[in-house]
Amino acid sequence: MLPKKLKEASKLESQSDNKGIWKFSQKWEEELLLLQSIIDKTELTETTKWGGPVYVFNKKNVIGLGGFKDYFAIWFFNGVFLKDEKKKLINAQEDRTKSLRQWRFTSKEEINETVILEYIKEAIENEKQEKIIKPSKKEAIVSELLEKEMIQNPALKAAFEKFSPYKQYEFLEYIESAKQEKTRISRIEKVIPMILGNRGLNDKYR
Repeated sequence: MLPKKLKEASKLESQSDNKGIWKFSQKWEEELLLLQSIIDKTELTETTKWGGPVYVFNKKNVIGLGGFKDYFAIWFFNGVFLKDEKKKLINAQEDRTKSLRQWRFTSKEEINETVILEYIKEAIENEKQEKIIKPSKKEAIVSELLEKEMIQNPALKAAFEKFSPYKQYEFLEYIESAKQEKTRISRIEKVIPMILGNRGLNDKYR
């Protein structure tokens, strides 16, 4: 029988055309349960994020599990700091991903509890030492179209200014990354209700 977290993931899949990390959880049920039993031997706490189990230390994401079409995986949120002496980790998106590293498996026979625990314990120790990649300083973005909207709508301006600089940047980047003005206008129309409703652009993913 599937445990609660896997049941939730399976339910999520059945209710929608979910293309996320748990789309193939049923395919790797036995293997994922084995990985969970290994992780349960560590000091990490299990929680649910993005429809599946993520393991945290002091509320910081350390590792997650996922079932994919051709493999299942453990991913380390700050895997870039792991020594990876066994050469198990890959960067799935070299051009985009800085910290995240995956350890992929294609069969239960590839699961080595001793080695997996070594990697997890190192990841926990790195978390205790607060090893993270600091975000690079981003250049300021100005959206003249959004500025015009806020001049005409003081409530919009007031709502926008309540967001953190980071969330303001997400809105501005989303708008100004569009090459055509008509697309920028369309994006502004989309985000105005979000801003007025005090909802960040990517809040639903957090």
